[in-house]
Amino acid sequence: MDTAPPISDRLEDLETARDDGRQKIDWAFQHMPILQSLREDFEDEQPFAGVTIGMALHVEAKTAALVETLADGGAEVAITGCNPLSTHDDVSAALDANDAITSYAKHGAEDEDYYAAIEAVIDHEPAVTVDDGGDLVFRIHEEHPGLIDSIVGGTEETTTGVHRLRAMDEDGALEYPVIAVNDTPMKRLFDNVHGTGESSLASIAMTTNLAWAGKTVVVAGYGHCGRGVAKKAAGQNAHVVVTEVDSRRALEAHMEGYEVTTMAEAAEKGDVFVTTTGNRDVIAREHFEVMQDGAVLANAGHFDVEINLDELADLATAERDARDGVREYELEDGRRINVLAEGRLVNLAAPVSLGHPVEVMDQSFAVQAVSVRELLENGADYDAAVHEVPDDLDREVAEVKLAAEGVAFDTLSEEQEDYLQSWQHGT
Repeated sequence: MDTAPPISDRLEDLETARDDGRQKIDWAFQHMPILQSLREDFEDEQPFAGVTIGMALHVEAKTAALVETLADGGAEVAITGCNPLSTHDDVSAALDANDAITSYAKHGAEDEDYYAAIEAVIDHEPAVTVDDGGDLVFRIHEEHPGLIDSIVGGTEETTTGVHRLRAMDEDGALEYPVIAVNDTPMKRLFDNVHGTGESSLASIAMTTNLAWAGKTVVVAGYGHCGRGVAKKAAGQNAHVVVTEVDSRRALEAHMEGYEVTTMAEAAEKGDVFVTTTGNRDVIAREHFEVMQDGAVLANAGHFDVEINLDELADLATAERDARDGVREYELEDGRRINVLAEGRLVNLAAPVSLGHPVEVMDQSFAVQAVSVRELLENGADYDAAVHEVPDDLDREVAEVKLAAEGVAFDTLSEEQEDYLQSWQHGT
């Protein structure tokens, strides 16, 4: 397959794009105190000197702050997008203007161009991969196995990517170590819950210009992302219905006060549907057939397979763009079903989307940065498998954040530590 040229070779008004992208990046970085602290350390220590890092992420301003932090630590970085609709061309161009960074990300890339950009990143022969969804890791294993021996390791940012990598690991097919950034507390408790919850609802509201109060919102999946969406929707006076396939999560949602039922039943009553499962065909033909007129469907999972758009298109007698980012499907009986952002990740792919809040991504990207540093410093300690983020690194990021916020917290005395770690103390 041919590889894609850098973004700078594909934009007409390159100078304006770079200026606009730089403005966005600078604003984001101003509100990212953890990355600011890490960048100062990296500039002094140069932990990535001589290392090539390949990245496939959502290329927007907050991501750019991470990329430049790694570059300032000595890395040569090649990056492309992990979702064609989440790339901001101006940010991509601003990154590409950095001598240490080559960006291939282009908004709206078709499948062929998308994978050509992945190939272009791989052509740099990265020693470390940084992924959001796993496409870079899988492409290397499937098409470029000869590179694997030179790769120290990788990191994976999102739930869907970690699921895919764990399946790969269980099959014995993963041939270099990958740190599951998604699974660490500093990612799940904040990025997945608050980031996905706030950004998804904000994107849906801005795309549709509809209120949450009084709506019945169906949240498919009650993992960390689903918890966040449900919590934020309830906080804006919506009635929340949760659907789940895991009995314990369903019970948890019930005990949190949400209505819990099957998607077959929820489909008849929902005004807005938000999928957060990481699985396919969560909303399909049998659900479309009973939905109310005007139902709004959005996906907050990584890939565009949660809503079966092929089956919806088969049912529809007409389609149109009802407004920017909203595709309306009219069924034979006149009911209309509205799909946002082509069923892609709504908090990044909708036209008005800005992704997760800056402060939240500061935490997640800081975990990415220290995980990359960990692989380069201690890569020999990691075998070819999916690994957790070392707890001391996760706590390091939390402590930097608390210090930046001026928040004090207690520490254990020696006596308290001894008590907790000993079995010899009685009651």
